[in-house]
Amino acid sequence: MKHRIVVLGAGYAGAFAAGNLARRLSPADIEITVVNAVPDFVERMRLHQLAIGQDFAVRKLADVFAGTGVHLRLARVTGVDPERRTVAVTGEDGDGELAYDTLLYSLGSSVAHHGVPGVAEYAFDVTGLSSALSLRERLVGLGEGGTVLVVGEGLTGIETATEFAESRPDLSVALAARGELGAWLSPKARRHLRQAFDRLGITVHEHTGIEAVEPTRAIAADGTSIPADVTVWSAGFAVHPIAAASGLEVAETGQILVDRTMRSVSHPDVYAAGDSAYAIGENGRPLPMSCASAGYTNMQATAAIIARLTGKEVPTTTLKYHGNHISLGRRDAIFQMVDGDVRSKSWYLGGRTATRLKSAILKGAGWSIAHPTFGMPKHKRHLTTAPDRIGVRVAA
Repeated sequence: MKHRIVVLGAGYAGAFAAGNLARRLSPADIEITVVNAVPDFVERMRLHQLAIGQDFAVRKLADVFAGTGVHLRLARVTGVDPERRTVAVTGEDGDGELAYDTLLYSLGSSVAHHGVPGVAEYAFDVTGLSSALSLRERLVGLGEGGTVLVVGEGLTGIETATEFAESRPDLSVALAARGELGAWLSPKARRHLRQAFDRLGITVHEHTGIEAVEPTRAIAADGTSIPADVTVWSAGFAVHPIAAASGLEVAETGQILVDRTMRSVSHPDVYAAGDSAYAIGENGRPLPMSCASAGYTNMQATAAIIARLTGKEVPTTTLKYHGNHISLGRRDAIFQMVDGDVRSKSWYLGGRTATRLKSAILKGAGWSIAHPTFGMPKHKRHLTTAPDRIGVRVAA
């Protein structure tokens, strides 16, 4: 019987991991199934562009995995039973159940509401395809002089505010930041960021926590009312509660607790990658939820799975950040280098050079998803037969 590998989620982590597993393991020994709720690969790093009306090529997952041997199951995951080693799903074909021998959990994250009243009812976000499309529809109907408030001073908030202001100069765009705008950047990069906001006419409300969202305004912690025909919530991410409900050991964030190889600390036949994994980086701190973390963790998870299934020594891949790349519209960007403790170095790239770098990163990520097996090498590894060497629990 073939060893069944099930990958949950086909985002940056899951899609690449499935292709890498298919590329390096013999199809005579394994069967790989990817479960995803939508038929398209979602370029999450570009959803703010989609929301403001820009279009780009959509990659069908069926085309991505065509000829790779990877089976695609279009369905939504409703539960995981790590004791029975099954995954419950629902889709156009109704409810179903998938059995696995090795599970890679990479369901990603969604926007975190933080319990703020009105966010779920009135705010939009750019963390998913459907939510970005809903925001796009709302913005199309927003006429000249309309007000847009972006809540959150992280990378998503900055990129969203600048993209909107550049693409729709007829709108009044503002950003609410709990602290200082770009506080984590080096002084020169922070100055570059502020100059970009000034150039684009973006109003910044610093040291402003939003305590409530209403249809046409947001209410700050000090009671100040900020006009907002559209509120875009980008104040953090949250994972789906499926992992916690399944009995897998999770952190307070709901992310799956993993060891250095991205293996669940409670269930050795389960691995996690991307935003779903509570992984500790080289600096001893949890990796942030980000595309970069998806890359690091999926490479480590697939390397560990392949090694254990084939009886090889498990390698460790790097979990170290080198910098943050931030788009400031289509013609400006910042690339901020960081040290081992993720503190900003004095050196940074800005302007057109940083824009080209960010474009190359986006294109590279898209290319790797479109070519998940990188040409399917001729020589693939066969599995060992000893269950204790591959992490499969054996009944007594």
